[in-house]
Amino acid sequence: MKNSSAIYPSLAGRHIFITGGSSGIGGDMVAAFARQGARVSFVGRSASSAEKVVRACEGAAVQPHFIPVDLADVDALRAAFGEAIERSGDLDVLVNNAANDERHAFLEVTPEYFDQRVAINLKAHFFAAQAALPSMRRRGGGSVINVGSTSWKLKGAGYAAYATCKSAATGLTRSLAREFGPDSIRVNTLTPGWVMTERQLDRWVDEAGERAMDENHCLPGRILGSDVADLALFLAADESRMITAQEFVIDAGWT
Repeated sequence: MKNSSAIYPSLAGRHIFITGGSSGIGGDMVAAFARQGARVSFVGRSASSAEKVVRACEGAAVQPHFIPVDLADVDALRAAFGEAIERSGDLDVLVNNAANDERHAFLEVTPEYFDQRVAINLKAHFFAAQAALPSMRRRGGGSVINVGSTSWKLKGAGYAAYATCKSAATGLTRSLAREFGPDSIRVNTLTPGWVMTERQLDRWVDEAGERAMDENHCLPGRILGSDVADLALFLAADESRMITAQEFVIDAGWT
């Protein structure tokens, strides 16, 4: 993971809430915002992974605060927002990052399994935004960043439920941007390509995947979680104050 060289003074002291922040791209986002001097609250299921993320932020002006939550539990998610706001004040930024790209055969998906995938990959985003937006209204504005995926754009097989949810991120973004724009709340989609997180490297990246990236990336190299975090910083900062209802793709030119 590289450190961002960009400093956004408007992020210092702001309250950032990140879902799925205990590992992967979310962990890189927690670290990136902490280095900007922001007050970061983040949720996830793994306390041990979250501890590693917090340790990586040693030296930050304000240490990130982890709240363990099963994001499929809407009541628990709402309670986490209440705890974060009580501890660190109203929210300035929500990053809807939590996701699970578990593979599945379409013809074997049951209604119960489908509901589980939706609960993590879409429902949590919807109700996290519902919990965050009144707080941003009280602050007089804010930024919601919905993390999408290029998986559905690439017509990837083996995770239809995941791809369905990720394609819905754009619809959620555009609807919320119109409804809450008068409150000076910006809503955008940040869409990563294949990011070389520990999970991806352990489970999915093989020789065929390496060849696919070499053949389809317009740029050399691999996408890191810190690359995605850099874009999130911009979308959260005042420098993007007139940008809303948009999708920002970071996939080295694959799509």
